[in-house]
Amino acid sequence: MTTTAAATAPEPARERWVVPARLRRWLYPLVVALLLGQMAVAMVTAAVQQTPTIDEPVYVGAAVWQTQEHSLRYNPEHPPLGKLLIGAGLAFSGAEVDPGFQGDQTALGRHLLYESGHDPWRLMFLARLPVILLTLLFGLVVLAFARDVAGAAGGLVALALYAFSPDVIAHGSLATLDVPVVGFLLTSVWLAWRARQRPRLYAPLAGLALGAALSVKMSALPAVPLLLLLIFLSVWAAAGRTWRAAAWGLAAAVLAVAVVWASYLAVDPRLEWVPPPDVPASGGWRGLVARVLPFPAAYGDGLRMQFGFEGARWTGFLFGEVYTGGRWYYLPAALLVKSPLGAMALWLAGAVALIATPRLRAAAPYVLAPAALLLAVAMTGSRDFGTRYALVVPIFLAVAAAAVMTVRWRALRIVAVVLVGLVAASSLRTFPYYLPYANEAFGGPARTHEHLHDSNVDWGQDLGRLADRLRSRYPGERVWLVYKGSGVPSWYGIEASDPLALPAGEVRGLLVVSDSSAAKATGPLADLIRTSDPIDTVGHSITIYRRP
Repeated sequence: MTTTAAATAPEPARERWVVPARLRRWLYPLVVALLLGQMAVAMVTAAVQQTPTIDEPVYVGAAVWQTQEHSLRYNPEHPPLGKLLIGAGLAFSGAEVDPGFQGDQTALGRHLLYESGHDPWRLMFLARLPVILLTLLFGLVVLAFARDVAGAAGGLVALALYAFSPDVIAHGSLATLDVPVVGFLLTSVWLAWRARQRPRLYAPLAGLALGAALSVKMSALPAVPLLLLLIFLSVWAAAGRTWRAAAWGLAAAVLAVAVVWASYLAVDPRLEWVPPPDVPASGGWRGLVARVLPFPAAYGDGLRMQFGFEGARWTGFLFGEVYTGGRWYYLPAALLVKSPLGAMALWLAGAVALIATPRLRAAAPYVLAPAALLLAVAMTGSRDFGTRYALVVPIFLAVAAAAVMTVRWRALRIVAVVLVGLVAASSLRTFPYYLPYANEAFGGPARTHEHLHDSNVDWGQDLGRLADRLRSRYPGERVWLVYKGSGVPSWYGIEASDPLALPAGEVRGLLVVSDSSAAKATGPLADLIRTSDPIDTVGHSITIYRRP
């Protein structure tokens, strides 16, 4: 009897460590704070260390001109809201430009940064600061959207992918328009999704966010019909009445238009717009769109300028080949190079989970359709300059990836956490050189210049680092420079000559070439590079050669 009783007695319960409720309550916001905190450190570090990229002086100069002169004269190809945001960072900097300045927008930016007595390091950081703050706030939108769709764990996965995305960090630390336009679009889509529960509150807010996107960059225009359709579907799902859904959709459209008008009126209350002489004529459907949009005349002329840019034939570089004209597969190929491997796996798995899981399927059009639409439109463009034209992919698909955490397979959730860790490791390894990031399959940031060019790797951001390198390692040596960027080398103490102004035999010493220039080098520059020995690199974007 004793033996039988012992055999049938229940085993002692195994002790399990349970997170106390009080700790659980603080753990989630702590993880959120850590993710956004490391992103903030990464962006601020990049903002402090990088010299102006090619586009930034234009936006900074236009921002100061807008607030000082209340004029839309400079950079009319983009709406004013993004530059108003950049200008907010410069509001107390004392930055001013000569009211009688007559140069073009590139010269205006150079005049402000290098010829007006201001410190360009300080001005650029202040101009970048509002974009950094917006990028962090959009991280909270990613978190909230993913939580609404896939729960708390999914929200953390989405936020981690966003916060460690090298592309988002790189462009979120610059005084440019690429992250703000996508962030406002994401906010509009999230609010449209929330309108399924409270249409009276969230449908108008979705319209306001859509208007903000349209007021930052015209690349948001293709999303307008889709966003209005999503708002219509959300209100219809909540109210079950077509007329009410149509009314709220119309109200959202009106509010979006009102935001665009408000952004122009904030700059020039009288809208004394004088079209510049270089506005191209647009016929066909493009001209029709520019005419019928219910926006200020300056918006229509800016859109015509954008159409003019798209009509030009630009030089591209992909996987070592130089070509002229856009290639439809350029952006997918560039994303393949510049997206972390773990992130791409989670994007795909999350998209499948969104479509395959019945309770998540309603969210698929909100998360996947905008990314697919805007990527498809961007793929038709003629400017193969960088993944900044496709930031909608890493930002929207971070939300899609959250759906992985709803799958009941415990092993899949464990794999998802491991993949997030790999993304974090890949991102941290490239610190602080986020702009030239490439994933491990393509050799990392040191080899990005072999596959891509321009804002993918070398956008003029390393002129200050080059100055430090020349002073520390090559003092007193003769320097020959081919720099692709908006910075002024002499301001940073770089005394260099143009190697293309003399015969190759007279170019001796250090030949310094921006990698984008090297990628497309022909003629004398190609000969100089071929007959020189590479000895150093700066920021994975500039190569130093030695000439015998």
